[in-house]
Amino acid sequence: MTAADEAPAQPRGRALPPWWAVLLVAVGVVGVAFAIGRFSTFAQTPATPLSTSAEAGFARDMQVHHAQAVEMAMQVYRTTDDPRIRVLAYDIATTQSAQKGEFYDWLVKWGLPQAGGPLMSWMSGTEHAHGGAGTTPSEDELMTEMGMASSAELAELASTTGTPGDCLFLGLMIRHHEGAIPMAQALLDLGSEPRALAVASGVIATQSAEIDLMRSLQTQLSCTP
Repeated sequence: MTAADEAPAQPRGRALPPWWAVLLVAVGVVGVAFAIGRFSTFAQTPATPLSTSAEAGFARDMQVHHAQAVEMAMQVYRTTDDPRIRVLAYDIATTQSAQKGEFYDWLVKWGLPQAGGPLMSWMSGTEHAHGGAGTTPSEDELMTEMGMASSAELAELASTTGTPGDCLFLGLMIRHHEGAIPMAQALLDLGSEPRALAVASGVIATQSAEIDLMRSLQTQLSCTP
């Protein structure tokens, strides 16, 4: 048993490593922004985004993206024996479930369909656009560029337990987060709807902090690349 494993015996308020503190602050900021945004929507009437807008594309694609993150987080939450991984998985699952529901609600309020054009097509014209010039990437290629896990990787995660399973989860989720951040940045570059921009900023802050935390956990668990 390592010293990190014995840490829970100390007072909870002092046992958290620095990255946990950063993550908790980031999640708190997102929570406040969520509450402010929900109430402020009653006081302002910004222009409703169109179906071809960056806001609509982001809402659709991030529902797909978040759904897989929740799936992976709940899988490892059920199988891990590491309390640090379990807390992280719970935070990812609950935060991204709530955001996924909000993205769905945006499209309903804007009177737009939940499905739209090809994945990531709304990012065209930004440095974050997917696919090369003059090429049309397949859906599988786009999913890979978004950091999504393949069916084989999801099956491996479901069948792997213990530290190997925790390490696999961390690697997949880091890649997954790294795919979400450019999407959020593209919305900041292209969008104008205040609530959507606030959420995109929150996604960047929270998921960047989680990436740093997960890399720290990889080191503590001696995960191999």
